[in-house]
Amino acid sequence: MTTMTLMTMETPASLRRLEELVDRLLATLLGGGPECPLSLVRTIHEARRLRQSGDLDAALEVFIGVDTASASDPELRWLYAEWLDIAQRRFAGGDALLYSPATGKAAVLTERDDGSLKVVSVLGMRWPTGKTASRRSLRGLKPLAKGVA
Repeated sequence: MTTMTLMTMETPASLRRLEELVDRLLATLLGGGPECPLSLVRTIHEARRLRQSGDLDAALEVFIGVDTASASDPELRWLYAEWLDIAQRRFAGGDALLYSPATGKAAVLTERDDGSLKVVSVLGMRWPTGKTASRRSLRGLKPLAKGVA
């Protein structure tokens, strides 16, 4: 008796087609046109892929250029939740702080030796990573760690 096995090969082209299909499906489920949702979906999809591969720094970098101007509140909350999850994983165990001035806008900051704060990750803001800020100028700072109020 002979048994045959079928071997499937994932090529870069087939993976790209699958990602495009997922992007269109999620954009349809979120509602709205293909402009902003596709951009948000692709951003989140790429960040998740990098997170799963263990590259948390690269996953956070994906969020830097995302355009949030025409996104709806539910889309912004989804984007923020994904970014926050990765940021909490990346800076777990540290004394990182979270600054979130508006829906879809946030930054993770760490304290420097001189007492100032350094921006280490950004979502929806024009701040570059590495920017320094004073604690006094940032209202509403809170610990980044999960479960800490």
